[in-house]
Amino acid sequence: MVIDDDDQMRVLLRQVMEWAGYEVVEAEDGRAGIHLQRRQPVDLVITDLIMPEQEGLETITLLRKEFPQTRIIAISGGGRIGPEAYLPAAQELGADRVFSKPFDVRELAGAVKELLGHG
Repeated sequence: MVIDDDDQMRVLLRQVMEWAGYEVVEAEDGRAGIHLQRRQPVDLVITDLIMPEQEGLETITLLRKEFPQTRIIAISGGGRIGPEAYLPAAQELGADRVFSKPFDVRELAGAVKELLGHG
């Protein structure tokens, strides 16, 4: 699952993951992502951290509590204060990997493969 409020980033991430052979569902914010996960759980979630409605740190916390087996990759451009402020918090809350934007899509696809045990 890709959770990002930026349409272009969501489409890019979906295309990269589909190109790597994965089935992808999308959500425009954390609230929608959690709703989807409760209806049809996925193995891995890529979530942005700064979003309206429900941001990524809260989403990671809920995923860890309700779906401890789900792998999580957090991504962030960091908004006004930079990704350094948010990515360590995402890891502390349970993200398996973190990437700051812009990132290398091959590295991201490699991390997904590794986390799902295909690498």
